[in-house]
Amino acid sequence: MRKMRVFGAAILLLMLAMVGCVAAANTSPSSSDQVIHASGSGSVTGTPDQVQITFAVETEDADVVAAQTENAAQMNTVVNALVATGVPNDQMKTTGYSISPVYQDPTNPLGSKVKTYQVTNSLQVTLHDVNQTGTIIDTAVAQGVNEVSSIQFSLSDEQAQALRTQALTKAVQAARADADAVAAALGVTITGTETADITQGYIPVVYNSYDMTSAATAAMPAPTPIQPGDVTVTAQVSITYAFA
Repeated sequence: MRKMRVFGAAILLLMLAMVGCVAAANTSPSSSDQVIHASGSGSVTGTPDQVQITFAVETEDADVVAAQTENAAQMNTVVNALVATGVPNDQMKTTGYSISPVYQDPTNPLGSKVKTYQVTNSLQVTLHDVNQTGTIIDTAVAQGVNEVSSIQFSLSDEQAQALRTQALTKAVQAARADADAVAAALGVTITGTETADITQGYIPVVYNSYDMTSAATAAMPAPTPIQPGDVTVTAQVSITYAFA
């Protein structure tokens, strides 16, 4: 029995030694440790190809029903006029509707009587031809719109994807140029790519408000000039290159 215990202990020590050898082999330096990390950014400027305009019709009357009726009639006239200019119904949607009391003494609403009721109906219109922006605004104002609260230019999905691809290409080229410069300085050669991470985004051009004073009072206003400006699509990449 004693000999068997000694023999078993010897076998156990031999197995532990073999495991230790394997662990030592796995912790030896590998080629994947020979890497260069590089980051690159790219940007492409494009012209927005769609715009969202938010209109509103505001009416006010001492009779809330009269204010509602007048508002509905004006908004229907606006919608019909926009459809006549070629704006499809599915590119228009109501984004807000409110009825608010207007008090005789606005500074003390709790102790003041209601003078009138103000009804506001907001409509958002999406155009895929940004050159029609001024014409659509003028048409809406002529038919009863008395507030244009926002004009937002942006890229369609197709345009955004095309510009994103160009920006990513530039970002990768910039990262590779940096990696090549580092490799040349080290006297090594890049042999492949280990990892690549991507981020990107763009910011649309936004006009937050539109002055209705002159447009609403002029009998025959000149065409409203609206310039979309440019949208810049940016992309950033982080790439790990292997070298030998």
